[in-house]
Amino acid sequence: CNMVQIVNLKKSFGARVLFSEINLKLDAGKRYGLIGANGAGKTTFLKILSGQEEATEGEVQIQNGKKVGVLSQNQFAFENFTLFDTVLMGNKRLYDAVKEKEELYLSPEFTDEVNNRLAELEIICCEEDPTYEYDIKVTKILEDLGFPASTQQNLMSTLTGGDKVKILLAQVLYPKPDILFLDEPTNNLDIDTIGWLENQLQHHDGTMVVISHDRHFLNAVCTNILDVDFKKIREFSGTYDDWYIASTLIAKQQQTDVSKKQKEKEELEKFIARFSANASKAKQATSRQKQLDKLDIQAIEVSSRRDPSIIFRQKREVGKELLTVKNICKSYGDKVVLNDISFTLEKGDKIALIGPNGVGKTTLCEILVGNLQANSGEVLWGATIQNSYFPQNTTDFINGDMTLYDWLRGCDRDADIGEIRNCLGRMLFNGQEQEKKVDSCSGGEKHRMMLSKIMLEQGNFLVLDEPTNHLDLEAIIALGEGLHQYAGSVICVSHDRELLDAYANRIIEIQEDGTIIDFKGSYEEFMESKSV
Repeated sequence: CNMVQIVNLKKSFGARVLFSEINLKLDAGKRYGLIGANGAGKTTFLKILSGQEEATEGEVQIQNGKKVGVLSQNQFAFENFTLFDTVLMGNKRLYDAVKEKEELYLSPEFTDEVNNRLAELEIICCEEDPTYEYDIKVTKILEDLGFPASTQQNLMSTLTGGDKVKILLAQVLYPKPDILFLDEPTNNLDIDTIGWLENQLQHHDGTMVVISHDRHFLNAVCTNILDVDFKKIREFSGTYDDWYIASTLIAKQQQTDVSKKQKEKEELEKFIARFSANASKAKQATSRQKQLDKLDIQAIEVSSRRDPSIIFRQKREVGKELLTVKNICKSYGDKVVLNDISFTLEKGDKIALIGPNGVGKTTLCEILVGNLQANSGEVLWGATIQNSYFPQNTTDFINGDMTLYDWLRGCDRDADIGEIRNCLGRMLFNGQEQEKKVDSCSGGEKHRMMLSKIMLEQGNFLVLDEPTNHLDLEAIIALGEGLHQYAGSVICVSHDRELLDAYANRIIEIQEDGTIIDFKGSYEEFMESKSV
């Protein structure tokens, strides 16, 4: 049955039309991934669905009596509430009744008026929580997210950003809404929490629409894709990978006709094979090939999006010695962050640096590139190494009144003018866009600028700290492909499973106690080794 019906929807800002004539039915039991290029209108569409924003024309009809859950985007909305109360507020009617009841029980005398009101409140509590188990349920959901009962009366203001997001997720999931609208729910979450969320959403019975730039997450939870493109929203049944293979790779295959160079065709087929192999890790029962055979290729228009192309070259080959890290310790006050860490990189090592939020991954990167002093221990770089660093706070780093072209030129005065234009073009900054001011760039554009800078530098060792933040799906796929093809070595911090799967052949996990697990192999093999 359809839970949500969208009738003749149009949204425009002045003369600019985001989308129009949208007619869709969202069914129970289906989980929709909402995708589209940056600026295509995904967040606006989701806000119209959830009633936070008005449409220009048309309407959204939600089936009578169905509960809607919307993930709060404001992490600081509940600073003076306890973790427990913030989650309970997911059911506002129950929360208000529980709080009023607590207050009335403190009243000096129980007049008839007080008793009558208590009886009314009891009925509300019973309607919203028939099994009288709200406290057990809230405690359990918080414990699952790593907040033991002893911490649940702490205030939200005591938490870091990533932990606030976890509480807001618990808030929206606790009342078990029939319809869920989630905008970027995996932002700021570590891999374990993303896994927890995937599991929760896979068991969601109603309907759901989610925006995410995390391909692994979309593949794990979505049964259908809604693609915002050409000012329309088209529905496609299948996971993100099914949609991507269908819309992008098959279209490219058609364009690479026989007369074109055989080499291009072979490279494309290799990419499809590897992409599908990665995709099949989800161990989906339906064989992808069957789906591809059934697809009506004519019906899928070639997307108006352009894929960035990320190519990391190295000016000089690395010698024998790459990087040796010896007994690194780092503390802030009493808190030990890195505890006697040692490892050596061999040629060809491509490392995924993982671990929960706040465990010291950025600290280690900053020590490696020399921006931060360790308390003890040493970092020894080989004589031939030229490293390139992608810091987490890229947006602070890239600023100023100059044009994109001049900013990038300032990073390497000797670079060939054509090469500077090329590096910007590969990140989708074409002619006109290269002349805009750095200060007017969005977060995503600044991240693409940083990748242009790293391509221009042509170092032989990359240290990347969460390079996928702010990037859209196409750019993340291109980054994975770029790191896979790169001849040098890499240390990359990321919570994006698909990116790790695309390039990493060695995993270093920083533990809560500041020590590391150093594993040679893919992320998937690493996870299997942990579960054994």
